[in-house]
Amino acid sequence: MDGVPRVPDQRRPAPGNAPEELRPHFSVLGPVRAWHGAEQLSMGSPQQRALLAALLLRAGRTATAHELIDALWGDEPPSQALAAVRTYASRLRKVLPAGVLVSEAGGYAIAVAEGALDLSLAEDLSTEAEKARSVGDLCQARSLLNKALSLWDGEPLANVPGPYAETERTRLEEWRLQLLESRLDMDLEVGCHAEAVSELTALTAAHPLRERLRELLMLALYRSGRQAEALAVYADTRRLLDDELGVDPRPGLKELQQRILQADPALTEPSAAAPEPAATVVRPAQLPATVPDFTGRASFVAELSDILSAAEGRVMAVSALAGIGGVGKTTLAVHVAHVARTYFPDGQLYVDLQGAGARAAEPETVLGAFLRALGTPDSSIPDSLEERAALYRSVLDGRRVLVVLDNARDAAQVRPLLPGMEGCAALVTSRIRMVDLAGAHLVDLDVMSPEEALLLFTRIVGEERVTSERKAALDVVAACGFLPLAIRIAASRLAARRTWTVSTLAAKLADERRRLDELQAGDLAVKATFELGYGQLEPSQARAFRLLGLADGPDLSLAAAAAVLDLPLEETEDLLESLVDTSLVESAAPGRYRYHDLVRLYARACAERDEQPPSERGAAMSRLLDFYLATAAGVYALERPGDRTVDHLEVTERVGLDFTDGAKAFDWLHAEASCILACVQHSLSKEGLRRAVDLLLAAKDLAESGAISYRYEMATRAACEVAASVGDARAEGRARVSLAQVLNKVGRFDDAAVELERAAALATDSGDPWTTGNALNEQGIINNCINRPAVSEIHLRKAIDVFRADGNRHSEASALCNLSRALLAMGRTTKSIDLAQQGIAIYSDLGVTFRLANAKYALGLALSGADRRPEALDQLNDALQIFAENRQRLWEGTTHYRIAQVYLADCHAAQAAQHSEQALAIGCVGGEWMRANVLTLLGRSLVDLGQVDRAQACWREALAIHEEAGAPEAAQVRQLLAPVTAA
Repeated sequence: MDGVPRVPDQRRPAPGNAPEELRPHFSVLGPVRAWHGAEQLSMGSPQQRALLAALLLRAGRTATAHELIDALWGDEPPSQALAAVRTYASRLRKVLPAGVLVSEAGGYAIAVAEGALDLSLAEDLSTEAEKARSVGDLCQARSLLNKALSLWDGEPLANVPGPYAETERTRLEEWRLQLLESRLDMDLEVGCHAEAVSELTALTAAHPLRERLRELLMLALYRSGRQAEALAVYADTRRLLDDELGVDPRPGLKELQQRILQADPALTEPSAAAPEPAATVVRPAQLPATVPDFTGRASFVAELSDILSAAEGRVMAVSALAGIGGVGKTTLAVHVAHVARTYFPDGQLYVDLQGAGARAAEPETVLGAFLRALGTPDSSIPDSLEERAALYRSVLDGRRVLVVLDNARDAAQVRPLLPGMEGCAALVTSRIRMVDLAGAHLVDLDVMSPEEALLLFTRIVGEERVTSERKAALDVVAACGFLPLAIRIAASRLAARRTWTVSTLAAKLADERRRLDELQAGDLAVKATFELGYGQLEPSQARAFRLLGLADGPDLSLAAAAAVLDLPLEETEDLLESLVDTSLVESAAPGRYRYHDLVRLYARACAERDEQPPSERGAAMSRLLDFYLATAAGVYALERPGDRTVDHLEVTERVGLDFTDGAKAFDWLHAEASCILACVQHSLSKEGLRRAVDLLLAAKDLAESGAISYRYEMATRAACEVAASVGDARAEGRARVSLAQVLNKVGRFDDAAVELERAAALATDSGDPWTTGNALNEQGIINNCINRPAVSEIHLRKAIDVFRADGNRHSEASALCNLSRALLAMGRTTKSIDLAQQGIAIYSDLGVTFRLANAKYALGLALSGADRRPEALDQLNDALQIFAENRQRLWEGTTHYRIAQVYLADCHAAQAAQHSEQALAIGCVGGEWMRANVLTLLGRSLVDLGQVDRAQACWREALAIHEEAGAPEAAQVRQLLAPVTAA
């Protein structure tokens, strides 16, 4: 070593002549590796890789042989260390492209092109993230840090020997944790606290003495409404630090505990050290476009604008006198909202509450949409109306947001949607005068003055035509009752027909005797104006207008409309687009059409009056029901090959859409969910009852779809009532099985059992094999859930016999998997595994992918019961992936719970806690009962991690849930808490 002169550090120029895809690139954030293009190069022995790592970590600077010897062997180099270094360098030079490893004055350097080393990329991304955070762009900063963190591939410098590698390994791991803490801090800044809990739980288990992670976990739990657990984390931390190090938590952790105890409101906001939240807050701008020819209403615009500009939490209600439709409530509200939007810099929300329709929008559904528009992740949105309303108010706290609630049914629908926060305001339109909306500023909106009405008419038709026929124009607006919507429609028709004079239009209006009668009938005033437009339609257009208005639901797809009209798609589209041109129908989106609620009422009145023969109305709705049933049955069959359910459905006269792609079929089902359930409700007459019930069977996947699940339950209840009233045992039995399946998924086992007992009795009367088999299968599932495996076995063996007799192999596989769980609960593990494998074999033979997840789930449980945990995890992880790909969120959450059970049984408490948190965030089959089970399991995992106080908080919450439901699991949780109670 004495003969090796020391040379100063110097950077080597990176090779830049080769195309980027052929340049060598390297990794050190994991195993030390090198690639030339797509080819991975062999880096030789561990010492050879240690030399490469030492050179790479010098970022192109030359390292002397002495420095490299120190890096590889430290204070105890071998006698031939210098020769060894030269040998390693020579071997590397042969493997690497020419010019990459260079030697100079007894030293060596690696010439690395920009972006060719994963560590350099991570450093650049970290720098860019800091810049983005400094200017308040938290979304970009989080994205950049996630990219940086994704470059790690296990332990840095994995299996590389030497003191230098060990030091750098520690440094790089510490840096990774710092990046993680920074990204998690920003996660909390943007409101992703619920998602962060799972990751932080795992990190605190892996790094129990890292106080910053504990602090972030406390804050995430507190912001997720889990105050007791947040305080328990502090107690666990204090005890751990005292036991391990004999020290107290740092001041910041103590201060956070005190602020949580005091329920400091500032804790719900980002910390002072974080970037200004205003930079990351989502600012919705949902206002519809204001009409360019807005006319009159000057006093109302000034009055409402003044109130909004001085908003201090007041609520403004714009309501129509006597509920007259078409008076311009929405137009005025939207116009005023645009005028005042500068006073609400944090955004404007808008919703049509559909209060004039038969099924007004549910407040919880609207709140879900509002929360998403305000930037709240789906996983953080609670289920109940009360919780959503509370979170909505919390999200709006400190913001200035204008909320426009259009077409409200009544005050009860509106109240949960009001901001309730100082600085926010609401504009509400409704057909009723909301005297019971506390604190509202009421405005009675009347028809236009003659001057305003004439001005609106002139702006649409054109000044030249009106000036020459002013008297006729006054006659037109008077005949329209000065109602804005009537004037707009009449003027639009005239503007579109250049051969008409204003006098022609006035004469047409004057000749309408029914129009005059309807103008005196309040709400029916609009009908006269629609009559004018309807009278100009060609016969085919008029028929389409009448029949399509009979369908319920928020809108109608082109394919569904073609079924109603019994016409080809192309002809149907031409008719609908021509109706859009007349303003009688709206284009909701490409390929989807809708009616204004008043226009729909008018269309139905026309159908009752004009449709010949009258039976055509029923035939049109029958064709729509056939279309939905045939298409949903096809989707069902595509997802469940071999399931004979579709063979037991009512035969339809029409074919439906034909899907070959499962994802597109599933998308169709969920896109049409509201329309399908509306069609079911509409079709619950004696003629359509059986097909309506069978449509519920074919669309059973909707039962797991959030807000749609509630509507599905309501539809099944309505079907049960109608079927019972007409004495149709088959329809009633099927409807009650469907209802029981919904109740089972939300943990209402007693109610589900009652429905299944009725279904079983009805199946005996009707001889329906579908009801018989599925009622037995569902009874087996329920008895599995309530820990009555012997009873479950009886039901499931009968179900298997019924399915085999029916040739329904798909359902047989389902029952076999359920029976596997029953036998597992009775300790018959070997047979349990065999049954689950039989289920998998059947599903595989049928080519099933979607439902294969249920069989893998059952096999995973059975293998876990046999203490074959690695195999169990393989099966459960396969099931988890399939459930996630098919948007089965509740089953996805339930599988996380089962994976957590396996990890805890295998003494991997950190992984168990992480999967338990994911189950809580997603939700599980079984509703609150299963949530309590997850909390119990999470508590056990936390105890093993030394977080006793937080575990007890979880158990107390679980106990409250079980006690409220009268569940037997409460005794088990009390036993877990017994030592605490005794103390």
